[in-house]
Amino acid sequence: MDAEVIVVGAGPAGLTLAAELRLAGVDVIVLERLDERTGESRGLGFTARTMEVFDQRGILSRFGEVETSTQGHFGGLPVDFGVLEGAWQAAKTVPQSVTETHLEEWATSLGADLRRSHELLSLDEDEDGVTVEVRGPEGTHTLRAAYLVGCDGGRSTVRKSAGFDFPGTPATMEMFLADLKGVELQPRMIGETLPGGMVMVGPLPGGITRIIVCERGTPPRRRDTPPPFTEVADAWKRLTGEDISHAEPVWVSSFGDATRQVTEYRRGRVILAGDSAHTHLPAGGQGMNTSIQDAVNLGWKLAATVKDRAPRDLLDTYHSERHAVGRRLLMNTRAQGLLFLSGPEIQPLRDVFSELIRFEDVSRHLAAMVSGLEISYDVGSGTHPLLGRRMPHLDLTVGDRRTSSTELLHSARGVLLDLADNPKLRARAAAWSDRVDVVTGLPAAVSEAAGLRGTTAVLIRPDGYVAWAAPGTHHDLPMALERWFGRPRSA
Repeated sequence: MDAEVIVVGAGPAGLTLAAELRLAGVDVIVLERLDERTGESRGLGFTARTMEVFDQRGILSRFGEVETSTQGHFGGLPVDFGVLEGAWQAAKTVPQSVTETHLEEWATSLGADLRRSHELLSLDEDEDGVTVEVRGPEGTHTLRAAYLVGCDGGRSTVRKSAGFDFPGTPATMEMFLADLKGVELQPRMIGETLPGGMVMVGPLPGGITRIIVCERGTPPRRRDTPPPFTEVADAWKRLTGEDISHAEPVWVSSFGDATRQVTEYRRGRVILAGDSAHTHLPAGGQGMNTSIQDAVNLGWKLAATVKDRAPRDLLDTYHSERHAVGRRLLMNTRAQGLLFLSGPEIQPLRDVFSELIRFEDVSRHLAAMVSGLEISYDVGSGTHPLLGRRMPHLDLTVGDRRTSSTELLHSARGVLLDLADNPKLRARAAAWSDRVDVVTGLPAAVSEAAGLRGTTAVLIRPDGYVAWAAPGTHHDLPMALERWFGRPRSA
């Protein structure tokens, strides 16, 4: 074997997955077709859940001072994300190029082997592993690993080569995205619906202006090169009446509203994550964030499988958990597309949505959906409100040290958090101490909204989701530990 895992694609999903695997000691090679990062930034900022994920791994500080905001939208209709009590605010102006730079530095500092100018040509899977044919700077060669993960985008070679089904709906229109210099435009941060379509405008650092142009009736085109800026400027003028032809384009791109999702996220030893598994209208900036969260869900499960310490069906939960998340992603982005991009016939629906959003429960529901905070996994029966949900940030005192539930997840290991100084609980978990950190901590003030009032212990998976809690879980702690972390050492 050349590596235990080969990851194809050095975008946000592939780099995050490589880092997660390295935290667990897995040898990983990342193959990237491009010679260097493009510097383009289709994604902009992070959702609240991704902010939490980065904080849980201790890498949020790499981004420096991050501008955040509670102002969001659903299909161009304003939504106050401040109703999400206790959550991070979303980052608004971090270009994807910056995100990829920091993720690459994180992954390679942990020992990931990133190989640029290496293009996957084909793959061959057998019972023991996957062999790939790769074209690199020194010619064509083969590599072999126990598992192969495709993080290579919407046109994924891995997906096509492995024969994954990718059903859905094709694009119905073409839209433009461009970063410009030398132009001043009225900000339209959540978009403006116009008689002929929709436009968005947002200022970026360095005197750059980001525009998105969605003109109804433009047939989708498959392009191998970026569209000329003249097409973008002409479409902008038709929609707004404004002339931007004098602007200097930093980069230009086009995209469509195709909506597709693979029927399975894993076929044997070949796995998909990120845009290779799901493609959709980039409404609300959810694509990159969902891809990163795919990788965090997959990383610890794949690592445990590779290291032969996982329960038999642990890797299957990657599909069962994340396919459902992807399905809801496609649902909400299609709904937003109807609100955003349709003509005047949809105005009554926009008016009804606007009325509903004034109710705080509706705003909270939509904000949680777009932010990734609504996610709940099936971890077993019970009544505790946090079962299957993300662990909220909890300040702790451990011995004479101040820490938090977030900091305890930096190493990407499981955490059993004993909040009641219960030696019997710790004794029952001792046989899993090679995989799970058992921590006794005194919590700071716990708000009712956090769902932790009266809680004496929680078992947190490496991806930050609660797998067991006391009181309120119907199965006992050893059963939960074995389900998620394998058999105890003494067995």
